[in-house]
Amino acid sequence: MNKEEKQVRVYADGVYDMFHYGHARQLEQCKKLFPNTYLIVGVCSQEDVEKYKGKSVMDGYQRTESVKHCKWADEVIYPAPWIVDEKFLNDHQIDYVAHDDIPYTTADVDDAYALCKKLGKFKATKRTEGISTTDIIGKILKDRHKYLKRNIERGMSRQELGMGLWEYFQLKYDWLFCQGRKRKQD
Repeated sequence: MNKEEKQVRVYADGVYDMFHYGHARQLEQCKKLFPNTYLIVGVCSQEDVEKYKGKSVMDGYQRTESVKHCKWADEVIYPAPWIVDEKFLNDHQIDYVAHDDIPYTTADVDDAYALCKKLGKFKATKRTEGISTTDIIGKILKDRHKYLKRNIERGMSRQELGMGLWEYFQLKYDWLFCQGRKRKQD
């Protein structure tokens, strides 16, 4: 085996909430950094996510399973540390850590990846423009009533939707009224 074929162990980490094509593209970039990359993906613990980022839509199990089903991931670690240290790098024989190059300020540090950069074990990836979990959540919240109506139509109860009685009936009967108008117009 020549030097180009040597397996390189690359680590990428994240929350991976509502796993989307931006996440998949990040992992693809990591996997393609070297001709023979073994990609280890760390999924941050639910406790750390809630402590440092806030509430996630998916729990730790769901986020981990989503990443496990991505073809680029060779191994998935859950729970992964919020910030990697030298012990973690050595324990998992990690050659490089890959993440976008924007300093990630968190947990009282200016850059969560500063150690990896200092050790020469950092590879930059590019963010996918136009997609983020924050954007997806924003779109859902913007069209909240449309999604609530959709789920009422599918038979979900107000309790399942976390709705008050007034809001539920207001949406339910508004939806029924709109459906009746559409039928009359047809």
